[in-house]
Amino acid sequence: MDDARGPEGADYPRDLTDLLAEVASHGGSDLHIAVGRCPTMRHNGELIELNAPVLRARDARSLVYAIMTAEQRDTLERQREIDFAYSIAQVARFRINAYFQRGSVGAACRYLPAAVGCFAELGLPDIMAEFALKPRGLVLVTGPTGAGKTTTLASIVDYINCNREAHIITIEDPVEYVHAHKCSIVTQREVGSDTTSFAEALRHVLRQDPDVVVIGEMRDLDTIRAALTAAETGHLVFATLHTQGSAQTIDRIVDVFPPMQQQQVRIQLATTLQGIVSQQLLPNVEGTGRVLVCEVLVPTAAVRNLIRESKTHQLATVMQTGRQYGMVTMDESLADKYRKGLISYEMVLAQAHDPGVLRTIIDSAER
Repeated sequence: MDDARGPEGADYPRDLTDLLAEVASHGGSDLHIAVGRCPTMRHNGELIELNAPVLRARDARSLVYAIMTAEQRDTLERQREIDFAYSIAQVARFRINAYFQRGSVGAACRYLPAAVGCFAELGLPDIMAEFALKPRGLVLVTGPTGAGKTTTLASIVDYINCNREAHIITIEDPVEYVHAHKCSIVTQREVGSDTTSFAEALRHVLRQDPDVVVIGEMRDLDTIRAALTAAETGHLVFATLHTQGSAQTIDRIVDVFPPMQQQQVRIQLATTLQGIVSQQLLPNVEGTGRVLVCEVLVPTAAVRNLIRESKTHQLATVMQTGRQYGMVTMDESLADKYRKGLISYEMVLAQAHDPGVLRTIIDSAER
């Protein structure tokens, strides 16, 4: 939604548009609106209170409702939460999640830069370009909340849009980065306003002549099943999951299905998977920004066999010996960022999957 206005609070000295513009100008990533606290910005992972009074319940409600349409306010009142996008002309675009907590309105507002960075600018591995130009299959971008998954997907869409003639259909909740048509046609569908759900949109997507399908998040069994079907039928599918690591991602997809279907799903995954990128955003050494750290799984014959045989616990070993294919484990990636002086030793150990292995990687490189 772009600059829609509702009722404004009369006695709070700042409005939400002003606060959001301040977050954008200071390079913050999020703004939190919560009763009993000043509006708070997340900057380089830290929470910083803005120059504004502590929010009362009526203040928080008026701030959030002021940027919502009547329909959005009605949805919030009925469902107790809502996702939508909000743009400030010449400033920035934001993803807003408004919700109720202890009977009062709150909101988390994610800043979306106007320009989508290229792979190198974002710190993504070179193999992303290969994933983006695959003719078919499933590519997964995973990581915890705030790890930059949406930005990575947007960068992939932009790369395809600039380098390939294709029909790209994105299904998002909400639409975050807006893409102009370049070499490709980009159709962006928003859950809530353009379709009722991810699963419903995917149920019809194959009739819309897509070459590339981008799923904002695989949240449930129906969405995952439809994504696998689209990848099986000759389409290139990108999607995100809130998982950490390649093995956990595969296990999560399989475990969503009933036990009697899980072996068939393993076979589908082993056949259609084209890559998994698991990422984290960590504070840099100076504390002035964040560094993207990525694990990459490329489905070689050995990897596909491990997936079919439900031996995902062995994937790390295969990845450690698969650097020539573009594979890298999270621990190897952490060690690389440490050797380059980008993140601290304490940080890499805190984020390591196996601190003992990580120490060995770092020690062997320093000898």
